[in-house]
Amino acid sequence: MSQTNSVTITDVQAAQERILGIAHRTPVLTSRMVNDRTNSQVFFKCENFQRTGAFKFRGAYNALAQLSVAQKQTGVITYSSGNHAQAIALAGKLLNIPTTIVMPDDAPTVKQTATRGYGAEIILYNRQEANREELAQSLASDRSLTLIPPYDHPHVVAGQGTTALELIQEVGELDLLLVCCGGGGLLSGCAIAAKALLPNCKVIGVEPALADDATRSFHTKTLQTVKNPDTIADGARTPSLGKITFPLVLHYVDDMVTVSEEAILRTMFFLWERLKIVVEPTGVLAAAALLEGVVTAPESRIGVIISGGNVDLAQVGKLFSGGF
Repeated sequence: MSQTNSVTITDVQAAQERILGIAHRTPVLTSRMVNDRTNSQVFFKCENFQRTGAFKFRGAYNALAQLSVAQKQTGVITYSSGNHAQAIALAGKLLNIPTTIVMPDDAPTVKQTATRGYGAEIILYNRQEANREELAQSLASDRSLTLIPPYDHPHVVAGQGTTALELIQEVGELDLLLVCCGGGGLLSGCAIAAKALLPNCKVIGVEPALADDATRSFHTKTLQTVKNPDTIADGARTPSLGKITFPLVLHYVDDMVTVSEEAILRTMFFLWERLKIVVEPTGVLAAAALLEGVVTAPESRIGVIISGGNVDLAQVGKLFSGGF
């Protein structure tokens, strides 16, 4: 099987069946102000209302549910700055699978607390001194655990693709779909779903300008990396696209763009104030591309994935204090 066939619409549809009644079918919000501002019809798919506060639960549950009995008994391990960590921890709790999470010691406190609350064992590491993938693989080997990476896994990609599948099932025709990108699990999964259901729908991935490895990879057709980028969008600090997600992004995605840190903050503020929803910095990337005019598609029907809402509220004052 070629890498571009590693996940298909059939896998995404099977994942939807698997998570039915377990993952939330998240709401789709619209705003007349946004429609006026963009001269288009915009549909926000709000994964900030998903279990654990982000789309990650879809892929985590889909992956863990397909493990063998022996794998479930021994347990799983992953590495994550927070949202995938919480998702794996909750999915493990629901499926009675022990979970171990390798997390950076500077991960938001709210994400560490929630992950522990779901019963996971957390192993902290220093981003500057350790490689999380190598650390997790070493622990997996030592403890005979199954490694479920945050994005570069076919069952994870298929699960994340159910986000776009649901959106299209609910609102119908779309001319454009905007999706944030870290490691490319959500983007590739959503692109697979969109292209299968709506072949003429243009899919654009959005990254922070300070963490533009996927955008550079897309435009050069060669895998590019970034090391610990200093972006407030912590979910997009991934070093690169993966072996599975890179070919899928190249095959199914139409374009990649970036947004500035200031644009991320302005969009967060706008969504909090106008749509009355709590969205984290990574969660607003796709919306920022549209609201800041990086992507324009007047008189179109546009889907925007809001990927998550796990904000450390104690840090909000500091986040917005510098102005934007």
